[in-house]
Amino acid sequence: MAFIHRTTMNPGKLDLVAAWLPAQPWYAGEEPELAKAGGFRLDDPEGEVGIEFMVVTDTSAGRPVPYQVPVTYRGAPLDGAEAALIGTTEHGVLGTRWVYDGTRDAVLTGRLLALLHGRAVPQAQSESDTVDPTVHSRFMGDDIPESAVVETVRSGMYGTDVLLTDPVGGGSWTLRVVRALRGDAEEAKGDAGPLHGEVTALWAPPGAEPARARFAEVRASTGA
Repeated sequence: MAFIHRTTMNPGKLDLVAAWLPAQPWYAGEEPELAKAGGFRLDDPEGEVGIEFMVVTDTSAGRPVPYQVPVTYRGAPLDGAEAALIGTTEHGVLGTRWVYDGTRDAVLTGRLLALLHGRAVPQAQSESDTVDPTVHSRFMGDDIPESAVVETVRSGMYGTDVLLTDPVGGGSWTLRVVRALRGDAEEAKGDAGPLHGEVTALWAPPGAEPARARFAEVRASTGA
């Protein structure tokens, strides 16, 4: 399980995300005014990559809007992922860390699928070696086979869609990472096939009661 260091990051996470947000097609605010609002972590079995599903609230347009920003932290640049780089930061213990949009990092995608299939255990965002029991996941129907590969990753106004295809057995699925969080019972917007799985978790703006939202969902693509 991951160890959470009590140290500094310069620039901090919110500063990195605030500079990156305005260029994202799913961001509907103005100049970001961010606060931390929850999230969770997953462990990398190899112990090399930090994986965090971060929620921030943006008040630039008035009422707080919750955005999910999954990120990966690496000790060296990820080959071929220049467009996914959110920024670099100096960690007080680990040194320079490269921070990436996790939807474009295969390690995060793989662990999110493992969570959906019950093969990964969600961890508390800010505590070492602590399971987060408030994160719920379920998968309906046949598992996505390990032979499935990422075909494309595309961000739009409703979130970031990772298209998975199975070159061995056939079939395709869309793994959507929800960006502007909504209630966990709300239907997906935009083009969507039958729901095959979901991850829900809690978020809360400062001083407010937690609310449950859908963080990710899997839908079978047409013809899968």
